[in-house]
Amino acid sequence: MRKWVLSGILASEETYLSHLEALLLPMKPLKAAATTSQPVLTSQQIETIFFKVPELYEIHKEFYDGLFPRVQQWSHQQRVGDLFQKLVSGLESVLISPHACLSTALLYKPVDRVTRSTLVLHDLLKHTPSSHPDHSLLQDALRISQNFLSSINEEITPRRQSMTVKKGEHRQLLKDSFMVELVEGARKLRHIFLFTDLLLCTKLKKQSGGKTQQYDCKWYIPLTDLSFQMVDELEALPNIPLVPDEELDALKIKISQIKSDIQREKRANKGSKVMERLRKKLSEQESLLLLMSPSMAFRVHSRNGKSYTFLISSDYERAEWRESIREQQKKCDFSLTSVELQMLTNSCVKLQTVHHIPLTINKEDDESPGLYGFLHVIVHSATGFKQSSNLYCTLEVDSFGYFVNKAKTRVYRDTTEPNWNEEFEIELEGSQTLRILCYEKCYNKMKMTKEDGESADKLMGKGQVQLDPQTLQDRDWQRTVIDMNGIEVKLSVKFTSREFSLKRMPSRKQTGVFGVKIAVVTKRERSKVPYIVRQCVEEIERRGMEEVGIYRVSGVATDIQALKAAFDVNNKDVSVMMSEMDVNAIAGTLKLYFRELPEPLFTDEFYPNFAEGIALSDPVAKESCMLNLLLSLPEANLLTFLFLLDHLKRVAEKETVNKMSLHNLATVFGPTLLRPSEKESKLPANPSQPITMTDSWSLEVMSQVQVLLYFLQLEAIPAPDSKRQSILFSTEV
Repeated sequence: MRKWVLSGILASEETYLSHLEALLLPMKPLKAAATTSQPVLTSQQIETIFFKVPELYEIHKEFYDGLFPRVQQWSHQQRVGDLFQKLVSGLESVLISPHACLSTALLYKPVDRVTRSTLVLHDLLKHTPSSHPDHSLLQDALRISQNFLSSINEEITPRRQSMTVKKGEHRQLLKDSFMVELVEGARKLRHIFLFTDLLLCTKLKKQSGGKTQQYDCKWYIPLTDLSFQMVDELEALPNIPLVPDEELDALKIKISQIKSDIQREKRANKGSKVMERLRKKLSEQESLLLLMSPSMAFRVHSRNGKSYTFLISSDYERAEWRESIREQQKKCDFSLTSVELQMLTNSCVKLQTVHHIPLTINKEDDESPGLYGFLHVIVHSATGFKQSSNLYCTLEVDSFGYFVNKAKTRVYRDTTEPNWNEEFEIELEGSQTLRILCYEKCYNKMKMTKEDGESADKLMGKGQVQLDPQTLQDRDWQRTVIDMNGIEVKLSVKFTSREFSLKRMPSRKQTGVFGVKIAVVTKRERSKVPYIVRQCVEEIERRGMEEVGIYRVSGVATDIQALKAAFDVNNKDVSVMMSEMDVNAIAGTLKLYFRELPEPLFTDEFYPNFAEGIALSDPVAKESCMLNLLLSLPEANLLTFLFLLDHLKRVAEKETVNKMSLHNLATVFGPTLLRPSEKESKLPANPSQPITMTDSWSLEVMSQVQVLLYFLQLEAIPAPDSKRQSILFSTEV
């Protein structure tokens, strides 16, 4: 191991020496020309450009010439500590000089070589027993090297303390995170570091051969020069390349499949090579999803005219970064030399608080996989506002590593103490965090200037709750208070696992429609499509087609329950009730109706066939199979589905306004219309962990989404008729 470590430094030294030799080639003729009547450069300029290059070359050449034969004639007792002592001592005498303040900026590479040598010495000491004759020599070399680096810091620090940071404070790391940067239309993964006086954008270098993590500096902006570019409502933002939902969905399916394969390999105790290959594939796919999914712009602007655009998944992170930067801008000055920048970038490896790209592959085995099921949230009230405002809250949860807006309260007008008391049901897909954001609604058109393309409404506060499986598994309400820097929002949360939510309960009302077979309802009503479906669709098409997030954003649970009760007792005033309710509550009622059917719309009998049909590779065979399966459904189920399908296609036609693509609609409705029967569902094997979800569950959900998406994307579906059974072939796949 010691020989391998030394072989690495030998190869590095050889490259560095070749660079120094290349520098020395033009130095001699330039020096000769400096003494003539027409010099190319003055002697002083030559001294500055080639500062200490000959001395550095001699020191490194002597080190290389001494180390090379010792590595070639390697033995267990071989000593090299004396060579490192001489190297570092020589560099110290050259680099620490009366001209250090002037020259250090030109010597970042030599200083970086000392840093490299220090790391090599650490590695050598790890593999050198204390009884080895080289151990004490290596320790002395390491001490000299560390003292040298400390002295370099001392040369820099006084200037930084007096010029860059007030009150004699040292530069400190305040915040860091991985982000996606938009560079000439391409998405690039960056690691961003916010220091007390600058914002530093770095790229994580690829690691190979067991090398330690390293960063490249891409750019930096002094906080004194940084601003958040104001964008007028009518001014076009940079063209952000959005990734089609179908591509994101395909990635999620691949990720779920690979996770399932990994679990299978673990159970089978197969070879480590198979696991290593699967984990590498998972890392690649998750990295791709992390890169492709964010779509919300966060732009920073430098006084020198340059702008940089990041893509973030939610308003929460954007506000968090902006607040941290603005707070620090009030108390910082700036000065930075090139060597400080180099050393600062190098120090990021030790300073970083976010050590891994946020992929599930990087999680420890004992970390929570997140929750799958339904989270009920009651937003009670809020206090701490200094003046009366029009206030509302939004709720976000994470899914596949990024956050999605899932619910929005009504606007409580002209108050400092809003009392919403609104309940929402939010579907979770491996979620670990619930976020709440509180906004002031801006009705004044004069205030509609947008910043970074964000909502014109003012963000008043934000907070989050970790979704702990141990706390939430008993399905009881948990009350909590979220502190948002003086603003307090009261919440209650309750979780229901997918296992429990799958149990479809029959209606207790003889005249009810919820929990009653769809054929029974249509027969009773003498209709082809249940009245509740027709009424909800009609109201949504009347005033909800341009509602952002229609069907995705949850409606108020109390409104949904009131509508459910009205439909169950055949209340004739139900249409009046609907006209006065938030359209998201009507959408929620329609989803609830399908979810509470005693048998899903695609039926228990045909569900396995649909799941196998969608997996067919041949497009002709797939279309024939899927259409014949669809037309084999009971008549009431089929006609209701076709009615709903036409409606969802009309919703997707307004995608530019409501942000609901065919894929988004399939994601919402797929797991509701297609569900495995209880006896066939692949529930978690361990009953003591009812709220964790196996990867087979994730694959199940993806399959359900794909089935519905397939029918949504078909241009035409043959109309059903009474003779359809005679033309169908076997539904077996």
